[in-house]
Amino acid sequence: MTAQRNVLITGVSRGLGRAMAQQLITLGHRVVGCARSAAAIDTLRERYGPPHRFDVVDVSDDPQVGQWCDAVLADSALPDLLLNSAAIMNRSATLWEVPPDEFSRVIDINIKGVYHVIRHFVPAMVKQRRGVIVNFSSTWGRTTSPQEAPYCATKWAIEGLTRALASELPRGMAAVALNPGIIHTDMLETCFGRGARAYRKPDVWAAGAVPFLLGLGPADNGSAVTAPE
Repeated sequence: MTAQRNVLITGVSRGLGRAMAQQLITLGHRVVGCARSAAAIDTLRERYGPPHRFDVVDVSDDPQVGQWCDAVLADSALPDLLLNSAAIMNRSATLWEVPPDEFSRVIDINIKGVYHVIRHFVPAMVKQRRGVIVNFSSTWGRTTSPQEAPYCATKWAIEGLTRALASELPRGMAAVALNPGIIHTDMLETCFGRGARAYRKPDVWAAGAVPFLLGLGPADNGSAVTAPE
């Protein structure tokens, strides 16, 4: 097993975020996570005590993220691996039929949320000149699909944001855009319906993806990678 890492995960309450947290803890790493659901965070706190830490945070709210960052860093949990996985998907609809408030919410979480976490946590990582930032993209960050334009737009943005960030980091660090592949999550069911059941479950995905993520390093800076099948 590799040395214990401090791993920060956004969107830890369900889907890929939760599966990664469980796998990382099983492998002996320290997990710090956030999500909007207070009930889910309470469950994680009950199941996984210290040194793990779980907090209720809406990543679209910059002041909330800033307060969370201050608390996490004060708890000596500077991330070695930062996984920006929090995201939502719009309800399937042609672009001109997506309500403005729904479009904005997808942008606020999927793009601004990633920015807020980077804005607050990465300066401390840069000061130490170490750490890997993984921003979760999607198959739809490299292709498109009808009726999913807002989500596609955010994931294409993540690809560009990550490449630009990579050029700004000092040697010894990395920023990587990850396409996790297609996994059976609640979010996938919003667009695939029952067809989502044909794909891998998050825990099966995490068993292969987590070692892959732990293996990322400075040589991967600026890469657009895909999780192993």
